[in-house]
Amino acid sequence: MRETETIWMNGEFINWADAKVHVGVHGLHYGSGVFEGIRCYETPDGPAVFRLREHLQRLENSAKLLYMELSYSVDELRTATHELIGRNGLPECYVRPFAFYGYGELGVHTKGNPVEIVIMSWPWANYLGDENASTGIRAKVSSWKRVGPNTIPHAAKATGIYLNSMLAVHEAQRSGYDEAILLTDEGYIADGSGENVFLVKEGRIWTPPLSTSILRGITRDSVIQIAQDLGYVVEEANFVRADLYLADEIFMTGTAAEVTPVRSVDDHDVGVGPITLALQQAYLDTVRGKSERWGHWLDRVTVGDKAPAEA
Repeated sequence: MRETETIWMNGEFINWADAKVHVGVHGLHYGSGVFEGIRCYETPDGPAVFRLREHLQRLENSAKLLYMELSYSVDELRTATHELIGRNGLPECYVRPFAFYGYGELGVHTKGNPVEIVIMSWPWANYLGDENASTGIRAKVSSWKRVGPNTIPHAAKATGIYLNSMLAVHEAQRSGYDEAILLTDEGYIADGSGENVFLVKEGRIWTPPLSTSILRGITRDSVIQIAQDLGYVVEEANFVRADLYLADEIFMTGTAAEVTPVRSVDDHDVGVGPITLALQQAYLDTVRGKSERWGHWLDRVTVGDKAPAEA
């Protein structure tokens, strides 16, 4: 991670090095936090954050599911995000707002623990690698199953859920692969460690339904709408690992991963196909302000003062 100058924390802009918490915070011990991953892109009209309001609304909804009361509204967090990007002078960056139960009482219950909220921004390339964005990644179906919807609410982008993803991606990368694909307990495809999954078969695009314990991905939703606008048929359906092996194309979507092709699964070659590349280009044109069709998804910001506020 490349450090930047400023972080917004509990309503104040502070220096990066001063953004500290006590080791006794509840979120550190019990994974009681929620977060978002958002990108700001350089466009012909200046920096723009992609679907910022939708991301912040999901953060608020995630907090509600964990009984968190945020002290700031979506509009206030949007304003803070704009100013943070401006202070850090980053026309293109990754933005990470997150909230967690802080320092107070140490126990599983959150009573007595205040809710802290932070926004960070820093430069970050494609999560799965810029080269892999064109050549595709090698994926492995994980032995770890995606935790079910009756265990943790998957509508919440909660920090604790990502232990499941951490185990899966560690297993995949230690076995020589780039990314993991997780199954449900029933054996259906769920998602990647931090991405939604799509496959293409005979010109049609398929993706698992939300009922398979997956996050309601904002990039997923964007790609579905873009694909339909381009004339592709997109359907939600349950499918199994053999369907991945027999797919014409596979790709993953996410804020960090954007649209990344999957060239093989468990060493079954799939390759990078024309529909994936068309959607990848259409998505990048959208987020970089080259498509008027989806201009309403771009939240324009002004990159100005780089100096951090007094701590």
